[in-house]
Amino acid sequence: MIDIIKTPPHVSGAARRAEQPWELHRLSTSTQEHSFMSIPETVLITGASTGIGATYAERFAQRGHNLVLVARDKSRLDALSSRLREQHGVSIDVVQADLTQTNDLITVEARLRDDARIGILVNNAGAAQSGSFIEQSTDSIANLVALNTTALVRLASAIAPRLAHAGNGAIINIGSVVGLAPEFGMSVYGATKAFVLFLSQGLSLELSPKGVYVQAVLPAATRTEIWERAGIDINTLSEVMNVSDLVDAALVGFDRREPVTIPPLQDAARWDALQSARQGLLSEIRQSVVAERYQAQV
Repeated sequence: MIDIIKTPPHVSGAARRAEQPWELHRLSTSTQEHSFMSIPETVLITGASTGIGATYAERFAQRGHNLVLVARDKSRLDALSSRLREQHGVSIDVVQADLTQTNDLITVEARLRDDARIGILVNNAGAAQSGSFIEQSTDSIANLVALNTTALVRLASAIAPRLAHAGNGAIINIGSVVGLAPEFGMSVYGATKAFVLFLSQGLSLELSPKGVYVQAVLPAATRTEIWERAGIDINTLSEVMNVSDLVDAALVGFDRREPVTIPPLQDAARWDALQSARQGLLSEIRQSVVAERYQAQV
């Protein structure tokens, strides 16, 4: 299913008549590029109807950014967009889409690829599920992987070339500390979040020289509806972070241009030590030589 509501107050009649409402905002000349420099980037946020995504929408609207909000729940998107328009005077497009469905995903990709006003992507849509690996159905695992990894990387792929060509913009990917901890027992969910971290770090190395900032945000347990949807009682968790605290901390990292932001990590030196250890491990890899411990003993 896909449904796009597009009626920002500042759009001209000609733009309303365009086949796609953002067509007139494609960049085709250096003059047009310059005209957009003084306008805050439009932010596209997935999973925007509630929780982390809705809070990002609130915060970016407060900063004066126009928004494109993507989620399955249109009624919630409509209510959120109406409130933010009234409170902050920003233009907001609502896109109803299920990112596990190919046609919906392709539509959002096209928007990211073609709408030159969009300069920030918040890849927030995601899901979790309860139970151990052998208790989860193959179909539910496939849906989880499709949303948490395939949709995320396809949306990043849709916008990254345009941002790199423009020499600015940002991609925020929402991961999880679970991606660092197989001990937590959420094997598939954790694996998808490990993918998000690796992808974000790799894209940061590739895109930062081109002027594009990539941030991975790693929450721990956060008070959102993801737990209820996964069949997990959040009240059984000993410590849970408020979603507003999480997003505010993530935006501090965003403003500092941190490649990885972990709001619940109390000692940042721990992350630095992990990265140093990883680099040290890489320095000990010899591609053509088997380690002595694996060599046959004569």
